[in-house]
Amino acid sequence: MTIPTPQHSGQAAIFGLAASGTPTKSIEDSPIALQNSKPNRKLIMRVFKTGLVISGGAIGALVLAAFGLYFATSGQYPVAATVVDDASLPQIEINGVRLHAETYGDPSNPVIIVLHGGPGGDYRSQLAAKSLADTNFVVFYDQRGAGLSERVPAEELTVPNYMTELDAVIEKYSPDRPVTLLGHSWGAMLATAYLGEAPEKVARAILLEPGFFTGEEAQDWMTQAKPYMSGLGFYWQAAIAAFQSLHVSGPDSSAGQDYMMSEIIHEFVSHPENPYHCAGEEFDAAAWRFGATASQTAGNTGAAEIELIAQGAESYPGPVLLLASACNDWIGEDAQRVHLSFFQNGELSIVPNSGHDMIWDNPDETMPLIRAFLSK
Repeated sequence: MTIPTPQHSGQAAIFGLAASGTPTKSIEDSPIALQNSKPNRKLIMRVFKTGLVISGGAIGALVLAAFGLYFATSGQYPVAATVVDDASLPQIEINGVRLHAETYGDPSNPVIIVLHGGPGGDYRSQLAAKSLADTNFVVFYDQRGAGLSERVPAEELTVPNYMTELDAVIEKYSPDRPVTLLGHSWGAMLATAYLGEAPEKVARAILLEPGFFTGEEAQDWMTQAKPYMSGLGFYWQAAIAAFQSLHVSGPDSSAGQDYMMSEIIHEFVSHPENPYHCAGEEFDAAAWRFGATASQTAGNTGAAEIELIAQGAESYPGPVLLLASACNDWIGEDAQRVHLSFFQNGELSIVPNSGHDMIWDNPDETMPLIRAFLSK
């Protein structure tokens, strides 16, 4: 037999039972409760009706505010056309998807494949790497669903599909010789995943601040990102972007969503305390267009798929250069020293006076580091 504690007795009394198991006298049985039951019901109804009036007024005010914001944000918000709608853009077709792509240099020279960040970004901020075309054949392409490339359904935006796409690009431009992969941010993560998948097709890799290699690192990244994606200022700018996107009339059905996501991402990376840029400077890396679905799908990626990124990387025997920006104390030097341990033959260099987008921020000191590595 269990003797209830005083705390248990109190809980039992709430449900009409004493500690001994005997029913207690209900509050509603008391004379006071019977005497005041009708006035209480009237009071409740009065409060309920008042609440309806107030909530109705609040909803009306919100509707009026929404209409006001819609008209206040009216205007032109141009969004660049993808290769589907602009035939003048340089493009290739890979696995049935039309990709925005361009090349520089002599095709007989060693091939460098440039992989942009995101997912959802484009290669515009990486174009300074075309200076390597004096001794290399440099290939730039916007990944599926990103930049100026064709939009595809969310279920086609997976790490395995990105790797299959990269493999087909390599087969197109360098079927008989291993290539150099030059990846930035998410592009560096994609390059790392490919090293484990097809090491024989990669002569060397240059990884510019990959964000994370494991599910645990991804969770840490999200935790640190939250302060830059919250607060009244951020939510207000996101709301403005959402209403502005309603005025985007084309050139395709994804344009409005892409515009909104681009503005939100810019607000995130431009946060004054975000170390993706040097203190006191704005994040101003150039871009053509952001792929919203690619970004949103990446945000929903499960831990198992994230673990594919560095799976097998330790078996890659070739040289790997990791670059970290001096201004970034989030995924900069300390994080890249951790990533260095994933590779047999890796080295780390620091780019001074630069934030996360180092080829854009400081090409004069980034490109010589890349050239020195390529010449080894």
